[in-house]
Amino acid sequence: MKLAEALKMRSDLDLRLRQLEARLNNNSKVQEGDEPSEDPKALLAELDTITEQLMDLIRRINITNSLTKSKDGSTLAELLARRDVMKRKGDMLRSLIDHASNRTERRVSTDIRIVSTVDVRALRKQADRVSEDVRKTDNLIQELNWTTELI
Repeated sequence: MKLAEALKMRSDLDLRLRQLEARLNNNSKVQEGDEPSEDPKALLAELDTITEQLMDLIRRINITNSLTKSKDGSTLAELLARRDVMKRKGDMLRSLIDHASNRTERRVSTDIRIVSTVDVRALRKQADRVSEDVRKTDNLIQELNWTTELI
């Protein structure tokens, strides 16, 4: 199985767990004398099965990510960390740009003048470079996901 398929399976198992949680909660109480629509013991057994599958899959994905290397020698785990951190940095830069470039209206000349403390133009260029790095890193991750066998 390719790593990309395992990641999709992990997502599916996670969705099944969320749905199972709702089913468990819905069947945890009934009016006295009534029966639940689903057997909570069977649902709990299903919970055990799914969590075991998910635990094994995540373990195998993590091992694969730690051992898989890209052309430049970076592990997949390192690339994932880089992408996630750079994505966060880009989001923060864009937020700063939005706040710094938001002009404050002055109604009269005696109103306090608000000025930006950062170079918005330079920050936009930096945010663009970060976005490009995120895209390139993500493309490399996707390539590895579809060419790497799950351990």
